[in-house]
Amino acid sequence: MDHEDQSYCAPAEGRDIASVMGFSGFGKKARTFDFNAIFEQTRRTAIERSQRVLEEREMEEGSRKKESVANSASKNVLPSTSTVSESSSSDDELIGPPLPSKTFMQNSASEEDEFIGPPIPRFKDSEDDDDDESNNEDDDNPVQRIPDTHEITLQHGTKTVSALGLDPSGARLVTGGYDYDVKFWDFAGMDASLQAFRSLQPCECHQIKSLQYSITGDVILVVAGNSQAKVLDRDGFQVIECVKGDQYIVDMANTKGHTAMLNGGCWHPKIKEEFLTCSNDGTVRTWDINDEKKHKNVFKPRSMKGKKVIPTCCTYSRDGKLIASGCQDGTIHIWDRNLSVHTKFHCRQAHVPGSDTSCLTFSYDGTLLASRGGDDTLKTWDMRNFKNPINVITGLSTFFPMTDCCFSPDDKMIVTGTSVKKGDGNGKLIFFDRETCQKMYEIEVTNSSVVRCLWHPKLNQIMVGTGNGLAKVYYDPVKSQRGAKLCVVKSKRKEKQAEALTQDYIITPHALPMFREDRQRSTRKQLEKDRLDPVKSHKPEPPVSGPGRGGRVGTHGGTLSSFIVKNIALDKTDDSNPREAILRHAKDAEENPYWVAPAYKRTQPNPVFADEESEDEDADKEPQWKIRKI
Repeated sequence: MDHEDQSYCAPAEGRDIASVMGFSGFGKKARTFDFNAIFEQTRRTAIERSQRVLEEREMEEGSRKKESVANSASKNVLPSTSTVSESSSSDDELIGPPLPSKTFMQNSASEEDEFIGPPIPRFKDSEDDDDDESNNEDDDNPVQRIPDTHEITLQHGTKTVSALGLDPSGARLVTGGYDYDVKFWDFAGMDASLQAFRSLQPCECHQIKSLQYSITGDVILVVAGNSQAKVLDRDGFQVIECVKGDQYIVDMANTKGHTAMLNGGCWHPKIKEEFLTCSNDGTVRTWDINDEKKHKNVFKPRSMKGKKVIPTCCTYSRDGKLIASGCQDGTIHIWDRNLSVHTKFHCRQAHVPGSDTSCLTFSYDGTLLASRGGDDTLKTWDMRNFKNPINVITGLSTFFPMTDCCFSPDDKMIVTGTSVKKGDGNGKLIFFDRETCQKMYEIEVTNSSVVRCLWHPKLNQIMVGTGNGLAKVYYDPVKSQRGAKLCVVKSKRKEKQAEALTQDYIITPHALPMFREDRQRSTRKQLEKDRLDPVKSHKPEPPVSGPGRGGRVGTHGGTLSSFIVKNIALDKTDDSNPREAILRHAKDAEENPYWVAPAYKRTQPNPVFADEESEDEDADKEPQWKIRKI
C-alpha cells in the first residue's frame, strides 16, 4: 500500500494528532491540473458571453431605432437610453452615458468594438462651426491675448517709479522709486481705494534701482544707489545686508563686496539662496543669502584693450547656467556660471559705446536674448549665433538707465516702453513680434515716460511703472486671473469717525455710588450717545491766524516776549548820528531822572563846572614873549 492509501486509512485520532503537530500534509501526493482543459473551458465561456452581449446590443439598437422614428418630428434630440435586462450581469452592462444616434449610424459596421470614455458630442450647425473658426483665429493672433481692456492706477508718489517686483503667486506687488520709498501692495487685501499697506525706506537716501522677489516669494532683493544690496522678507524687515568691499584694493576680486554704486541685480531662477548684483566698481558678483560676509563668485568684464568697464545691467538665463551683463562701452558679456574667468559669448559692438545698456532678458525657451540699449534701440540675439543681432528696432527713445523689456508669456512678443519729454506727448508701451520685430500693438499709458514693464505669466496682467510716480496694472476680466480683479470689486471701507469719542471704561468696585460709572452695555449705543453730547462732540477751535478775534489773542503778541519781539521788529528808526540820538534824551533825563539820579539824590554832591572863558581874554593875559608876531 502506498503512502496515500496509508494516510487515508489512518484512524481519525491519528489524523487529528498529525494536524495538531503540524505534519499532517507530509506524504500526500500533489494535486495536478490540466491547463489545456482549463483554457478550453475559458474560451467557450468567453464566446458564450460575447454572443450574449451582441444579442443585447442588437435589441438595444432596435429599440433606439423605434424611438428615433417616433421622435423624428423633433430635431436634434438625443434618443433615450434603453434599460438593460435585469438578468444580465454587471460585467455585461454598458458603462457611461449613451452614445448619440448619429455616431451609432456611423459605427454600426463595427459592432464588436466597445466604446470607452465619454460620448462623442453632437454635430453643430454651420454657424457654430464659423464661431469656432473665428475663435481659433483669435487664439492664433497674439494681439488678442494682450490684457488691456481694463486698468487700475496705483499712486506710488510724485517721482519716477524705477523698480517693480511681483511675487511668483501674483499676490503682492512691490514698487520703488526715485523718492527712496518702497511700497507694498496686497491685491487680496486692498479695496477700491488702492492704498499700499506698507511704505518704508530700506536704503535711506538712495534711489531704488531694482526690486525682485525670489523664486519662492519669501524674500525680496533691494538694489539701490549705495554699494550694499539688501534682502527683505515679505513684510519689509531686513534679512541680510551685503558687506561693503575695501575701496583701496586695486584688484576687485580680492575684496569681499562692492565698493561703488550698484546698477542692478536679480535672483537665480533655480536656486532660491543665490542672487546677482553689478556695480560701478566694474564687477558682477554672485551672493549666497546664507553668507552675507563675502561674495560667492566675481566676474570682471573687460574691454578690447583689457581695461575695466562698468556693467550697467545683469541677468541669469532661464536655466540659471549663464550670466549676462551689458556694459557702458556697448558690449554684452555672457559667462558660464561656474567659470568666472573667460566669457562664453561676447559681442563688442552690441550697442553704441558710451550708451548705458538698460536691460537684458532671455526668452522663455532660452534661445533668444533681447537687449534694450541707451542708443534708443532694441535688439534680439540668437544664442546659437551671437556675433550679429537677428533684428534691430530703432527709434525707441529712453531717458532712464533702467528702461527694461520683457517677453510675453506665450513667448511670441517683446514688450518695451518709450520715454518722452514733459509736454511732448504720452509714453507708450509697444508690443513687437518676436520673429520679425514688427510693431503689432501699442498702449498709450500716460503723459510721462514708461520706465518699467512686467508681464506676469500666471496672472496674465501687465504692470507698468511711469516717470510721474504711477504704477498701472492692465488686465482683462476674462483672460486674466486674480491680481487686480480681486481689489476692484471691493467697495471702499467707511471711515469710522466716531471712534475718537470712545472712552475706556474704568472699573472701580469700591467707589461710592455717586462716583461709580455705569457699565457700558454696547459700544455702538455709547457712540451714538456721545455724538449727541455737545461737550464730547465739540470740535476744537483751530488756532487763530492773524489778529485776534472773538476774545482770543492772535498768534503774535499773545505773550510778553512775543509782544516785545514784535515791537522790536517793527521799530525801524535809523539814527545816523548816535551822539545826537543820545543827547536827544538829555534834557528829559535831567528834568525827570528815573534810573541813576534818584538813587543818589540825597548824597549826590552838586557838580562844579569850570567857568567858560573866551579865547580873546586868554590871549590878553599871555606874556609878551608868547604873543605871536604878525
